[in-house]
Amino acid sequence: MPPSKKGTINVDGQEITISNPDKFLWPEEKITKADFLTKLAALSPYLLKYCSNRYLTTIRWPNGIDGKSFYQKNCPDPKPDFVRTAVLESIEYVNLDSLPTLLWLGNLACLEFHPSFHYINDLLPAEWVIDIDPSLEEEPRIMEAAYLVGEVLDGLRIQAVPKTSGATGVQIYVPIERGITFDELRKIGQFVGEYLVKTHPNLFTIERLKKNRGDLIYIDYLQHYYGKTLSAPYTTRARPKAPVSTPLKWEELKMGVTARDFHLFNIGERLKTYGDLIEQVPKQNLYPILEHLK
Repeated sequence: MPPSKKGTINVDGQEITISNPDKFLWPEEKITKADFLTKLAALSPYLLKYCSNRYLTTIRWPNGIDGKSFYQKNCPDPKPDFVRTAVLESIEYVNLDSLPTLLWLGNLACLEFHPSFHYINDLLPAEWVIDIDPSLEEEPRIMEAAYLVGEVLDGLRIQAVPKTSGATGVQIYVPIERGITFDELRKIGQFVGEYLVKTHPNLFTIERLKKNRGDLIYIDYLQHYYGKTLSAPYTTRARPKAPVSTPLKWEELKMGVTARDFHLFNIGERLKTYGDLIEQVPKQNLYPILEHLK
């Protein structure tokens, strides 16, 4: 395909137009759009699992990560016939349910994928996620903080998986049995947050306003709610080194890993070694915890 020109590829029987395949999306890392689409295709079995049948928000960087970006909630227009959509509160979201749709979005320089916490036409959460969000851009304590959250969950007999956001934070991902509501999960999250603030007051906060947090790490149990989004497992992030939001083993948190350690250049080998760590955790029954809190 000649540089700076359009071409087409055929994927799963669908024809996809690719423009400017040699444009650098991560200039410092020399990752072109063609490179990105190849990596996306390799990640698709994992990324689609957490984006399919959900309301998808993307962040687009038409001129690469050094250029301007914008959030895309409404499906880009025009769209190919193979792209499925779903409407929520007058917004027509993309349903990222296929490799052709993923590559179409990749061609539009959608570098980040943020799905809803619930499935399309469903009021119940698909999983439970606690966001561990540093107040500082560089926070060397973030992995320690995530590990402490894990210890509390383990004490409650809740199995979970930490994952890098790919940016500055860490999320604690809990597969759940169907039935529990967003409000019920917030009650458990509030308990966990308040307990950690009480036991580690110099490390944690549940203060919503960032300007009032100082250097404390925010336990965000409120973000997990109907209509809200968070970075999907295995999404790329538009940051230097091309990081990928990556599930971790708990012991890795004590080994000094950072979000920058997991990126487009090595995520494939990691998946070959460990597979999807989230998928390996059974769905958790959280009702005993909820009944205890009542």
